[in-house]
Amino acid sequence: MSGIRVLIVGSGGREHALAIGLGNSPSVDEIHTCPGNAGTSEIGTNHDVSSNDIEAILKLAKELAIDLVVVGPEAPLVSGLSDLLRENGIPSFGPHSEGAELEGSKLHAKRIMEELGIPTGGVQVLTDESNIDSALARYPPPWVIKRDVLAAGKGVVVTQNIDEAKEFILESISTDKFVLLEEFLHGEEASMLVIMDESGFICLPASQDHKRVGDGDTGPNTGGMGAYAPAPVVSEVVKQRVIESIVNPMHHYLRNQIIPYRGVLYVGLMIDDDGYPNVVEYNVRFGDPETQVTIPLIKSDLGLMLLAASEGRLDQIEPRFSNKSAVTVVLASEGYPGASNIGREIKGESIRIEDVDITAYVHQAGTLRGDEGALLSNGGRVLSSTGIANDLPTAVKAAYDVMNEIQLEGSHYRTDIAYRAL
Repeated sequence: MSGIRVLIVGSGGREHALAIGLGNSPSVDEIHTCPGNAGTSEIGTNHDVSSNDIEAILKLAKELAIDLVVVGPEAPLVSGLSDLLRENGIPSFGPHSEGAELEGSKLHAKRIMEELGIPTGGVQVLTDESNIDSALARYPPPWVIKRDVLAAGKGVVVTQNIDEAKEFILESISTDKFVLLEEFLHGEEASMLVIMDESGFICLPASQDHKRVGDGDTGPNTGGMGAYAPAPVVSEVVKQRVIESIVNPMHHYLRNQIIPYRGVLYVGLMIDDDGYPNVVEYNVRFGDPETQVTIPLIKSDLGLMLLAASEGRLDQIEPRFSNKSAVTVVLASEGYPGASNIGREIKGESIRIEDVDITAYVHQAGTLRGDEGALLSNGGRVLSSTGIANDLPTAVKAAYDVMNEIQLEGSHYRTDIAYRAL
């Protein structure tokens, strides 16, 4: 099939990475993004439609005669965007609203994991009637406290400070009526993105994200300050354990629902010292910044793969992957992850390395073009520099070679991305 017209929903670095991947797909003829960013506007056409306005997205998809909608963020999925599109005969890569509850409700996800025997940490549901001291005493610190809402990756506190834990528990119960207290899982984190439908699934190369804002995993949590793939902690043995104990049972469950799951399942993993995986969380969309290091390693036609999954025929796709390594380093605005200073000019975003075995370039995220054409910051995470090479150290160097050429007043980035593997 050729000539696919794609609409990407979202505006971050993930969506720019998807646009680049789909732009390199022989099957794709047109790329549209809503609302997009300055990077996606260089690949296709941006449309001033909010990613949360599902009725407006449907209208836009009809007007553009779109063949495939690829949904980036989780909120429109939980709100039923894929349900609405499919009711109108438009293939959507992203689960229906019920499937999206795996991310929309952490409690729902935990209950399904317990039902299926999927390895994960223990959990307690705390309300205003709970004895918080007794609940905390059941688990040794650090404590993991999670709000059961969509919070853009920031509704979680991990702390060894009992006063901080109690404060967040009480605040969350006050606003949400309940909160989850989870057992802390020890080991090394990794992520696996699994494209799936009722016909089968495809595991993409495992990656490792860097959530903390500072070097050495210090400071507050963020949406992600960098990532690399493939992650060595997910060896072939570990990968098979993940498939057998985590992916297979969840896929069997999802494919047998009245409306099957079609999209990507993000599996957040904790690999213990003996190489056994536990699930930290499920997300129902491509991760950010994991997408920036995963999409470049897919050698198959991305457009055909995503369309096949959206139509329930993924088993017809023969996936092919690169043996290279990919690294992305996120540049954040001054103040991030708190209130960020935006509207500042960015220079150097067009820097690119193109060699026989090395490629490095910029994924844009929180960016826009000013009235006079200057590139301006428009979010907490502004862009990322991504390096792709035959080995991880070379990919890391290439990513930082590009990053070091970018200028944005007050910005900051981590200097140790991929340090665990290196």
